[in-house]
Amino acid sequence: MPEFFKSLDTKSVRAGEPSPRVGGAIVTPIFQTAMFERGDETGYDAIPYIRLNNTPNQIAVAAKLRSLENAEAAVVTASGMAAISTALLTFLSAGDHLLVQDCLYGGTHYLVTDDFAAFGIEFDFVDGTDPGSWADKLRDNTKVMYLETMSNPVLRVPDVKAAAEFARSNGLVSMIDNTFASPINFRPCEVGIDLSLHSATKYLNGHSDIVAGACVGKADLIDKITHRLNHLGGSLDPHAAFLLERGMKTLALRVDRQNSNALFLARTLERNPAVASVSYPGLESHPRYDLARDLFDGFGGMISFELVGGVEAAERFMERARLPINTVSLGGVETVVTRPAITTHSAMDREDRDRLGISDGLLRLSTGIESIEELIEDFKQALN
Repeated sequence: MPEFFKSLDTKSVRAGEPSPRVGGAIVTPIFQTAMFERGDETGYDAIPYIRLNNTPNQIAVAAKLRSLENAEAAVVTASGMAAISTALLTFLSAGDHLLVQDCLYGGTHYLVTDDFAAFGIEFDFVDGTDPGSWADKLRDNTKVMYLETMSNPVLRVPDVKAAAEFARSNGLVSMIDNTFASPINFRPCEVGIDLSLHSATKYLNGHSDIVAGACVGKADLIDKITHRLNHLGGSLDPHAAFLLERGMKTLALRVDRQNSNALFLARTLERNPAVASVSYPGLESHPRYDLARDLFDGFGGMISFELVGGVEAAERFMERARLPINTVSLGGVETVVTRPAITTHSAMDREDRDRLGISDGLLRLSTGIESIEELIEDFKQALN
């Protein structure tokens, strides 16, 4: 179907659909087959095969993502970590060096700090909020700069525009994990970032029923990632691709509600005497509020906060709250909460956690689409 959609709302619903429609089907059918009859394809990567990421369900989802992020190309993967690891290993090899934001999702942190040493890949952490310090870490063998749009779990906001310019000026491939923002709130390629990565398990799918990932960005870079992905094998199966495409049809609606609910909740928490601190980019008290307001169309559904009573109070809150579900993932229609020190970031050294502000009592909240009145009522009773 020709790409003439303008708004993100319309793109969420309509972009990426096969043209002509398969048998007239309004919804892309599930092509539950591993093999396809050969045509006139030339080259290994062009053979139609699920592992080669070129079958109808994979193509439809990738096309929708490309359109939503206003990028040149996209490819979907079996998980967010498959997207992150494949993208990094496409542009890094033995003897190379990586600049990486100092506060990261736990899985990415472990990949960089534990696994890369075996591959002969070196790294330096950088403060994403301090562009003036980046050049000091630059080396002749630096190849990639890696950031998160909103850092997991403390929600720092790096200077993304400065990072895009720094990477371009120094011949680096710039990558950003855009999971927390989603394309509804931020589209990294529009400000010059080369590659936008997602755990599609979260906001893109939004229904807590699949694991998936995605890489979006410049066509030549996505071609290289796809070629490496074809070898590593982290491909998304047809049924999961079907569910992801269906989930993305309501992405704009869901994220708009999650933005609104999170802002109300963050303001409510900030006023509660039982709450010691709140981090949310949409609060004027956030140290990067002005930057977030400049970058984002919405501030997202993620909040992190600490209670006056520390770990004990955090545990009591999770026990008393009726609506938030105690679980480790995020981005779905349900409000969920976790304590990162014992879940997502439990393998990180305590010294590193303390340095980054991930205290034992820190709570990370993913706001769903429930009634904001009921959420606030429940939070107040749990904090009372």
